[in-house]
Amino acid sequence: MELKFCCAWLYAISKFQKYGESFDIKNILEALKQIKKLGFDTTELEAMRKKNLIEELENKHLIKETLNSLDLKVNNLCVVFPELMSRDWKKYLDLFEQSADLANFLGCETIQLDSHMPPLHYISEKPYEDTIKFNVPIKIRVEESFDWTRHWIIMVESIKECDEIAYNRGLKLCLEPRVHESIPNTDAILRLFDWVNSDNFGAVLDCGHLHAQKELIPLSVEKLAEKIFFVHASDNDGRDNQHLGVGRGTIDWDGTLKALKKHKFSGYIAIDIGNLPPQYDLDEEIVKSIQYLEAINQKLD
Repeated sequence: MELKFCCAWLYAISKFQKYGESFDIKNILEALKQIKKLGFDTTELEAMRKKNLIEELENKHLIKETLNSLDLKVNNLCVVFPELMSRDWKKYLDLFEQSADLANFLGCETIQLDSHMPPLHYISEKPYEDTIKFNVPIKIRVEESFDWTRHWIIMVESIKECDEIAYNRGLKLCLEPRVHESIPNTDAILRLFDWVNSDNFGAVLDCGHLHAQKELIPLSVEKLAEKIFFVHASDNDGRDNQHLGVGRGTIDWDGTLKALKKHKFSGYIAIDIGNLPPQYDLDEEIVKSIQYLEAINQKLD
């Protein structure tokens, strides 16, 4: 199996210590240069919230010129609009439409959604609200007014509309199961596939998040099979959803690559490491992660 690597946007978030709307166009352009310097020819890009999206749209020609000058391409645009999973989702559908136009303009293959944290009362902080934190102990209160079935139907209807928008622009839509979110694991997204019922809608196999959910990643690959559009590769010890370098944790990478090979996966593997403990150098860990996966792949071949 030939491995195709790209850089996940978590690298840029970690490198510049910025998240979402604080990530201005100057940071984005510098991040692209750093990503190319690492040796990547493909990267993700993220549009988080309205302000961030508008700035990227206003500078889309500058972004594309920079990509062309670096001989770098964007394969996946991750769009972060929690409102799309709320009861008012129709009011925010135009943001996804504009995001899909941007993804199309940049030549992306996929556009990505997250399911976000359900609308509960959070006594603790939220790990993905203003920054990315991997070991937040969550405490919630389920209010009398909350109805899971209603929330599920809202998600399904919104994703169906987003999928149609993506399909009409030649884009595949994917969603990443993440710890604590409405779709946190493999079986949750399998159920979502049944309800959305679209060949154009698939999964991001995020190994770090799924391992923290105590999943067997090779089994997740077997369950999702051809519905895996994209892979995020990071590692942890299964106790929280840290995104360490590949091989620094306890994920069964031999089994994972074997399973991907069995199902003829040919998409990108994004090196999705960041927010590392101080003893690790981010750039070095990315290079070592690629080398680690390539060594396993060579052994399997």
